[in-house]
Amino acid sequence: MNGYERINAALKGEKTDKVPVMLHNFMMAAKEHGISMEQYRNSPKLIAECFIASVDKYKFDGILVDVDTVTLAGAVGVPVDFPVNEPARTHIGNLENLEDIVNLKPAKVEDYKYIQVWLEAVRLLKDYYKNDLYIRANCDQAPFSLASMMRGAQNWMLDSMMGSDEQLESLLVYCTDACSQFVKLMVQTGCDMISNGDSPAGPEMISPEMYLKLAMPYEKRIVDVAHDAGVAYTLHICGNTDVILEHMLLTGADAFELDYKTDIFKIFNTISNTTTFIGNIDPSGVLALGTADSVQKKTIELLTAYQNSNRFILNAGCALPSTTPPENLKMMIDTARNFR
Repeated sequence: MNGYERINAALKGEKTDKVPVMLHNFMMAAKEHGISMEQYRNSPKLIAECFIASVDKYKFDGILVDVDTVTLAGAVGVPVDFPVNEPARTHIGNLENLEDIVNLKPAKVEDYKYIQVWLEAVRLLKDYYKNDLYIRANCDQAPFSLASMMRGAQNWMLDSMMGSDEQLESLLVYCTDACSQFVKLMVQTGCDMISNGDSPAGPEMISPEMYLKLAMPYEKRIVDVAHDAGVAYTLHICGNTDVILEHMLLTGADAFELDYKTDIFKIFNTISNTTTFIGNIDPSGVLALGTADSVQKKTIELLTAYQNSNRFILNAGCALPSTTPPENLKMMIDTARNFR
């Protein structure tokens, strides 16, 4: 089996010849290729070259094309900082008051430079690998997370508890439209999978009840957009998601990329029959800061816990730091390749 076939099989719950591996390694790939994040975010060609070099070095099965976590925010007018050696970031929102949603111009994300860079990078990678390697195109933030960036995190948490249902829905519908636009544009690149992150919607920030009301329904709308276009979909939420796993199933996502803080046995018992699990080695404490022996131990623990399900793709629980030692990443992948 090639990489595309392994990951495609895992999404269908079919047996693979080896454990599929798909990395969230864009920062590490850029550093190993000798370029800054500023160079990376501005050049589709360099983005593609980074991932091609990384696949050549580590021999994994699927590429997760990521750029940063604020591209959609920038596309809807949120002020963005662009550090030379780190991914872009936001500090403040662009919506001073929740009621100001009525004054926002309709989102048109295709006009934003960094949306086009992201799209072209995915096109280049899909053209290069065809159906030899699986291409997962991240589409930045899901609606709840994008709303948090537009209002600012603290304001959005207060809004979630005190805002009127009508105002909350108006902003989340606006954000859903922006997310949907990005997904529809990304599908045209020929990518194999779409994904979004919705980390502020996790239990470490809001209650399960609030997740069901303000996050899950809008996540589901994005999943439906991807499925209507014939593309698989992965949802990523950071932190311990134990108490919302069953709620997340309502989105209809094909796969969940989950943090190492979520109990692996809870994951297995809740989703292994229906939904593919992607993850979840600790990217910082184990892969970036641990020893090769500790990486091997944690990888074996994870593979053993999930050995009775075909719906599994090995990855870190979130993005790998740029400082991750190559020997640690190789150990994780080699351990998976030799696991029986």
